[in-house]
Amino acid sequence: MSEQHSDRLTGDLSPEENKLQSEPKSGPKDHSRRVFLFKLSLLLNGAVGVVLAVPIVRYLLGPVIQKKNSYHSWIALGDVDDFPEGETRLADYRNPSTTEWDGQTGNVACWVRRKSGNDFQVFAINCAHLGCPVRWFAESKLFLCPCHGGAYYQDGSRAAGPPERGLFEYKYRVAGAKLMINAGELPTLSTPASAQNANFVPLDKIGRATWQS
Repeated sequence: MSEQHSDRLTGDLSPEENKLQSEPKSGPKDHSRRVFLFKLSLLLNGAVGVVLAVPIVRYLLGPVIQKKNSYHSWIALGDVDDFPEGETRLADYRNPSTTEWDGQTGNVACWVRRKSGNDFQVFAINCAHLGCPVRWFAESKLFLCPCHGGAYYQDGSRAAGPPERGLFEYKYRVAGAKLMINAGELPTLSTPASAQNANFVPLDKIGRATWQS
């Protein structure tokens, strides 16, 4: 009698209700496991977001957090004797505003012309037209831009081509036996390299730059 009564009760239930009754109910352990996995996924997603955001934030805030004493730094290009009189040589230095993980992108090239004694000209390597790196040709005594045919005389003045002006020059000075340039700002029309308000770096803290003919 009880079995027939049970069958009648079961038969009165809908398929969904029968399915719910047949499925085992989850216990407190299953609930706590789901909560733990959910929190773990949130933690991992947050960690990944932070890792991806750090370089972006640093890129956006880089100019703001840049150190002022690095922005107006004097950099040694090498000994004065590294640059013979009457010659123009390529030198490079480490941009003072870069960080260790900037790698080779932190190296900046420039052209150094020693006219005589301690009389120098230090040119930015970039063409005054669109910024392509210019090359020095000692035979013709010209700086030539490979991109659009710009040409400059050995003193950096415009010779021919699309540039409307001569090469940009760094401010320089000779300290002891070192040739130094004010390298915190790259020379341009809007931000010319200037010796004003520049911080002098002691010679014992200056690293030598590399150069080649």
